[in-house]
Amino acid sequence: MLTRVRDVGALAALLLLTACSSQVAVVKDSGPKQAVDVAHIPDAVPRHEVRTKAGNKSPYTVLGKTYSVLPDSKGFVEEGIASWYGNKFHGRKTSNGEIYSMYGMTAAHKNLPIPSYVRVTNLDNGRQVVVRVNDRGPFHEGRVIDLTYAAASKLGFVKLGTAPVRVEAVGPGDQLAAAQTTATTAVPQTQTRQVSSASSSPVSVAMPKAPAPKHSAGYQLPANTFLQAGAFSNLSAAENLQSRIGALTPLPVSVMPPVNDRLYRVRVGPIDNNLVLMDLRTLLQRHQMPAPHIVYD
Repeated sequence: MLTRVRDVGALAALLLLTACSSQVAVVKDSGPKQAVDVAHIPDAVPRHEVRTKAGNKSPYTVLGKTYSVLPDSKGFVEEGIASWYGNKFHGRKTSNGEIYSMYGMTAAHKNLPIPSYVRVTNLDNGRQVVVRVNDRGPFHEGRVIDLTYAAASKLGFVKLGTAPVRVEAVGPGDQLAAAQTTATTAVPQTQTRQVSSASSSPVSVAMPKAPAPKHSAGYQLPANTFLQAGAFSNLSAAENLQSRIGALTPLPVSVMPPVNDRLYRVRVGPIDNNLVLMDLRTLLQRHQMPAPHIVYD
């Protein structure tokens, strides 16, 4: 168990280009009720991603201290103390709007651009993982990165709560062999229990497997996420854009009727995968359509 500083008024909203005016509290965190095996959960695999405003407000202020987001992660190396976060934030939004899973291979960092990929090495035992940064934190003095329960488990410091680590930025093709080796050769964890009265000797049995997220690197979005591609006072203009977008994607494209402002809104979705959303945003811009933005409905 560990303690993590978190913005109860939604740090995610703060970092999605909003003002930092919410209360900040200290909460206690924990992992699953029983130990689980995470050896089958793959490390994050670096890929090229479009950097958006989501989670990249700079500078930003938390607990009276101001932080800046780096313009690029290339060449970044840092050593310090890592911690992990679990149940308290499982299922909540991260700073870029994705859904946090304590069984994923993601991380929170104060300064790296979102998204970034880093290799984290436990300096006490040499174990390594590759994770994707999609959140902000930790805001404890002296801590440099907050990892998921799964990442901390692979690195071997779940029970300790913290560990000295080296954090190194990696990109597509960089050190992938090391990442894959870490993910595929991890030995399933075991635990000891007492068998029936026929034998008093303790035996080792395999732990239950942790539920693996669809994407270990994150990407899951709330179920009510849409891309809004335009708003028009003229229905025919909205329907024209609807038709153009519909020719480019199998996702539902809808024209929302006016509510209070007489505007017809063209929305795509719902979209529950940030990879799909980012690719669609790029596709629309490449076809010289209005720059879309995320809405929740």
